[in-house]
Amino acid sequence: MSSGPALVSILRQGDILVASVHTALDDAEMVRFQEDLVEQIGQYRARGVIIDVAALDVIDSFAANTLRSIADIARLRGAHTVIVGIQPDVAFAMVSLGMGLAGVTTALDLEEGLAHLAGIRAGTRSGPSGG
Repeated sequence: MSSGPALVSILRQGDILVASVHTALDDAEMVRFQEDLVEQIGQYRARGVIIDVAALDVIDSFAANTLRSIADIARLRGAHTVIVGIQPDVAFAMVSLGMGLAGVTTALDLEEGLAHLAGIRAGTRSGPSGG
């Protein structure tokens, strides 16, 4: 990635990784994000992953497919994924275009995403449901 402002930040909070996407990513940047996140899941033995997309005003089909792939890869590596912060207009456009995130858990915001992962850890599934 460039030497300018970070496009994505990945922070560790215990055994949870919180990835915040700060700006729209092109296809190559999405692939790099996926590779970096998957690598860190193993490196930090993450049990949960939250991807915050609140800053995005568009999620195209490639980005939606990449987010689904990240969730699938994370699950195969033993981590649960929650996508948080999808803006109302983005959700509307995605549904209108038939681009869902089927099989991927979504939540309104970071707080709800963390609560969902805590519920999984505690053996309950309260909070947001798969979207």
